[in-house]
Amino acid sequence: MPTSEAETAVSSETVAGSTTTDALTYQSIIDSANGILIGFVERIPHFVASLIVILIFWFLSIVFKKIVHKLLGSRSRHQNLVKVFQRVGGALIIFIGFMIAMVIAVPGFTPAKLIGALGIGSVAIGFAFKDIFQNLLSGILLLISEPFRIGDQIVSGEYEGTVEDIKIRATTIKTYDGRQVVIPNSDLYTSALTVNTAYKQRRLQVAVGIGYEDDIEAAKAEILRALDKVDSVSTKANPSVIATGFGGSSIDLMVRWFIEDGTQANKVASIHQVIVEIKLALDAAGVNIPFPIRTIDLSDPSVTSIVNKMNEQQALDVNKAATE
Repeated sequence: MPTSEAETAVSSETVAGSTTTDALTYQSIIDSANGILIGFVERIPHFVASLIVILIFWFLSIVFKKIVHKLLGSRSRHQNLVKVFQRVGGALIIFIGFMIAMVIAVPGFTPAKLIGALGIGSVAIGFAFKDIFQNLLSGILLLISEPFRIGDQIVSGEYEGTVEDIKIRATTIKTYDGRQVVIPNSDLYTSALTVNTAYKQRRLQVAVGIGYEDDIEAAKAEILRALDKVDSVSTKANPSVIATGFGGSSIDLMVRWFIEDGTQANKVASIHQVIVEIKLALDAAGVNIPFPIRTIDLSDPSVTSIVNKMNEQQALDVNKAATE
């Protein structure tokens, strides 16, 4: 069936309209891309300036830390406080530089808008970062109050080791077996903490058992003479030997002495030396260091009755065997 001229005209107009629409859409995309590209190219100097500002303020934070260290670093009693000034001040300088860089790089950006945005989400942010903020505050308080310093040996919960670094969020310790443990500052600030090297002197003790037949005072004198031979035992505090109880197989003595260096390595070495010298001294003096002993008392009548029955049964067995 032949196509009429009217239908042909309508079809041509439809194709032409579709082509025009596609062309306009394509042109609008090209124009948008060109606008973005032109805008980006125009902002490149601002981005470069922002980067330069950040680098300048980063350099200023380094200079600030060095100045603080030079002015306060000689105060050995406040090394943690120096770290507070360095880290908090350095972070504040970098933050100020970041804000200035954002103002330069982003059109229409102002610190007030950022503060307003933070204000809107402050509740959600507070809940989301509660633990982080708590650790940050605890870290600052630890650095200011200085319950321990870098190099101290501490015990926190099940962890014991040497403090390697005290950061704003967490404290890093190195255990005696060579492992690294990162402890949140909130745990250190709110829980019991033992600082083994807080004082120069440290008292150590070891238990010694002597036989019931030995003279306690004579054994005590031998142990004290043995302690005098150990170099690690402090001469500024007198060691002591006291009887602490009647053991199952020995008289229990507690030997106590002080060392001048309270580190773990010196503690272990001193205990070893003391035990060796005490053993040599007691052996030389003939003082017995008994093994665990159990005594069976056979004088009880019930025991005698059991023994007699066993003897009678044995005799019956022998007679029965002889008869057979």
